[in-house]
Amino acid sequence: MNRVQTGDWEIFQLADIEKLIPDDVLSMREFLRTPSLSCSLYHVPKGSKDMASAHEEDEVYLILKGRGRLRVEDDEQPVQPGTLMYVRASCDHAFFEIEESITALAFFGTAVLRGEDASSSHYLKT
Repeated sequence: MNRVQTGDWEIFQLADIEKLIPDDVLSMREFLRTPSLSCSLYHVPKGSKDMASAHEEDEVYLILKGRGRLRVEDDEQPVQPGTLMYVRASCDHAFFEIEESITALAFFGTAVLRGEDASSSHYLKT
């Protein structure tokens, strides 16, 4: 993968990352991990079932290609290229009804604590 790394920053070429993902396989390829952030390219082929579920990190998806729907808890929304979505940590979520294979950038923040442990967390509730 062609990547520039100098000191405090890195540059990635999306086309290079996309080459690492097979078109016909449900897959996620992480290309950056720091103590506070990770970034992955996520691919959900047409007709497949997404394996996503609740996790301890806030997440942002940017749909690059494809069409389908995203379910977060009991709500559903259509997704298409250009759709940008935030999913709060610990929310059950999954892509479904994949009309055209979906490729998305997925950005994960650091894990956040909920419930009794949340008092020591720096997470801001809105």
